[in-house]
Amino acid sequence: MNSKNQSNQEYFRVSGDELMAKIKEIIKEGNARKIIIKNDKDETIVEFPVTIGAIGAVLAPVFAAVGVIAALATDCTIVVEKRDSEKGS
Repeated sequence: MNSKNQSNQEYFRVSGDELMAKIKEIIKEGNARKIIIKNDKDETIVEFPVTIGAIGAVLAPVFAAVGVIAALATDCTIVVEKRDSEKGS
């Protein structure tokens, strides 16, 4: 799993098996504003905002979609847009 920082975004390259765990980890950290999942051809598959204080019921449809993507994808890139307050820290 590789990560690279670029301005206000962070990139993670994961396999389909690791996708759900990494998404949950990113959401748990609480500093993500938006998550974008791209396939191995760098095409956006899905993107969704991460709201502050999101709870399980709100995230259930997101996790269902990520589960389907994980089942179909071999390699994915997760792009995490960070909140502005993360800049410069």
